[in-house]
Amino acid sequence: MNISPINKKPRVLWQAVFSVIVFFIMYLPILVLSFYSFNQSPYSATWQGFTLDWYSKLFSDDRILSALSNSLIVAFCAVGISSVLGTLMAVGLARYKFPGKSLYQGVAYLPLIIPDIAIAVATLVFLAAFAIPLSIWTIVAAHVVFCLAYIALVVASRLNNLDPHLEEAALDLGATPVQAFIKVLLPQLMPGIIAGCLLAFVLSLDDFLIASFTAGSGSNTLPMEIFSRIRTGVKPDINALSVILITVSAIVAFIAESTRIAGERQINN
Repeated sequence: MNISPINKKPRVLWQAVFSVIVFFIMYLPILVLSFYSFNQSPYSATWQGFTLDWYSKLFSDDRILSALSNSLIVAFCAVGISSVLGTLMAVGLARYKFPGKSLYQGVAYLPLIIPDIAIAVATLVFLAAFAIPLSIWTIVAAHVVFCLAYIALVVASRLNNLDPHLEEAALDLGATPVQAFIKVLLPQLMPGIIAGCLLAFVLSLDDFLIASFTAGSGSNTLPMEIFSRIRTGVKPDINALSVILITVSAIVAFIAESTRIAGERQINN
């Protein structure tokens, strides 16, 4: 049964209206947050005028800058380690057969479905059992656990769309397995690796629960610093900081998604 263009137009219109309403409800809190980040009043309850002072004060706040530095160190280190291990794990699971592969694959992706509180408590118990002092590096180790799974998942989805005969052709032409991996497989996996790294970077930068359980003295991350300040009420400087974090996260997510789409188009072409 064919639907005439006349009957199809009202359906498309209602779908568009429904989509606009849903997105408006979803992003209304962010819009309110952004609006009050420009409030001249030190309290968010009343509006006293427009100002950019709260944004400028963030860059002169030593505690915020120190927490941001810690968050960036954790995110870059965790993503750097996870990118190597996650890529190798995805390739190993896709290209090789070994005893217990199914069990290992299920265990490897458990951090994707396990609640953060469970990972945080388990990591803390592990560190205490081996008397490992808490520091910024214990946060890095804890973040590697879930960043590894996310990167491996994205790389594996990219790997499943690749032609395995390209590696076989490289081996037939005299390349070693290492050369075939570096010169043939790795360049094709690079869009997936970049997308997975960007996703893991955002997740690591925004993590509060796991970091709060594994952080040592003086190693507060940015989400931990924000949480410690909002106990006395949400101030415009925290609103401004939240807007910056949301903007950065959105940009990184957009780049990751664009990279993934470009990689899929490259495969299809």
